[in-house]
Amino acid sequence: MPATVGQPAPDFSLRDQNGNTLSLSDLKGSKAVIVFIPNPNTGICDGEACAIRDDFSSFERMGAKPVIITTHSAPNNRAWAEKNGLQFPVLSDYWPHGAVAQAYGCFNEQLGVAMRSSYLLDENGIVREIVASPELRQAREHSAYAQALSRM
Repeated sequence: MPATVGQPAPDFSLRDQNGNTLSLSDLKGSKAVIVFIPNPNTGICDGEACAIRDDFSSFERMGAKPVIITTHSAPNNRAWAEKNGLQFPVLSDYWPHGAVAQAYGCFNEQLGVAMRSSYLLDENGIVREIVASPELRQAREHSAYAQALSRM
């Protein structure tokens, strides 16, 4: 069943760009923003990730932990995170390929990547809002994160 507002977020346990394992349970106790991106090292994905990086202090003030999930390998994510100075986890949903994106309901089977969907979770891991783009070539509105977090 895909992630649904008002329901617990699907569990996951993935490796970040530094080889550390991060699970949904590690995020409980704080608000979380789970950001699925289709392709690191592309203009729109870089822009979305850097907007979070540049606004990181706002996420901290709102008590939220941002996490990016890609269907790309951990070494690719590490190089991308280092290139862009990302100070938050970038998780690899590489194998089984896209399993977490599938669990959240945002995996594009035809392209083998995650769609542009973000899941805002409360301190108990309940999905409170979903911020998504209608297509891969359109960035999510960054201001939607602050608006959604302020309602939580």
